[in-house]
Amino acid sequence: MASSRDRQRKLARAKLDRQLARRASAAKRRRQIQAGVGAAVVLALIVAGSAWALGAFDSDKEKPTAEDVCLWTPQDGAANTNLKDVGTPATKDLPTEGTRSMTVTTNQGGPITVGLDLADAPCGAASLAHLASRSFYDNTKCHEITTDGALRCGDPSGTGIGGPTYSFYDENVPSAPEPSPSASPAPGQTPAYPKGTVAMIGNPPGTNGSQFLIFFKDFNPAKPEYSVVGRVTGGLDVVEKIGALPTVDNGSGAKVKPKTDVVIQSLTVSDPNAAPAASSAPASSPSAG
Repeated sequence: MASSRDRQRKLARAKLDRQLARRASAAKRRRQIQAGVGAAVVLALIVAGSAWALGAFDSDKEKPTAEDVCLWTPQDGAANTNLKDVGTPATKDLPTEGTRSMTVTTNQGGPITVGLDLADAPCGAASLAHLASRSFYDNTKCHEITTDGALRCGDPSGTGIGGPTYSFYDENVPSAPEPSPSASPAPGQTPAYPKGTVAMIGNPPGTNGSQFLIFFKDFNPAKPEYSVVGRVTGGLDVVEKIGALPTVDNGSGAKVKPKTDVVIQSLTVSDPNAAPAASSAPASSPSAG
């Protein structure tokens, strides 16, 4: 008799344990559902608030100005000693229409003049103008003649990771070209980077600073990643002359360092209201290199 009662107690205890386990499991599921719903509500409020702050619900929203879109992101000069602190560009009253003339004089000849595109690359133009006003580029070397057919300049350290203590995002990257079996564009197709193009280059891509490329031949990559800031308007023959210089190993196994030093003796950017230094057309018509 006692054995039967013990067995019943054990069965009742087991049943109670199962009930308690099911209740705990159900309570846990309810908490998870409530947490998920709460997170979704919070996310929706954040998205709505961000959209409101950005003016998504403004019925008469105007075209953003450079003050709205130029973000100068601080870079750690202590972590990267190749960075040079020269302050940051202004954020107010930046020109966003027309062109601005940049003049580059090198020990290989010049001047090379560039029309900076203020409409499509206001931040890149503002950065170049700011750095030029601080003599950032003067007496620095163009440390690469790239395999893509461009001069790479604007890094006082010559390491490829130097620049100012700020960066800014891409703003005028060309669309990917139609599929092509080579880097050359298909017949009738405009290359992503025609000869004479001036573009910003960041390390990694999208973190632009002071470094820029001047293309001396057409380049048509499968995935463009350089932000176009302007076009050569004069002195393209000087760019081509530099592009033809022999290159040597830059210390990393890449044969891209000019064997003869290419030094920017001065780089200036005109006032946005000044007349252009040269015509808006390149010194010679683009062609594949």
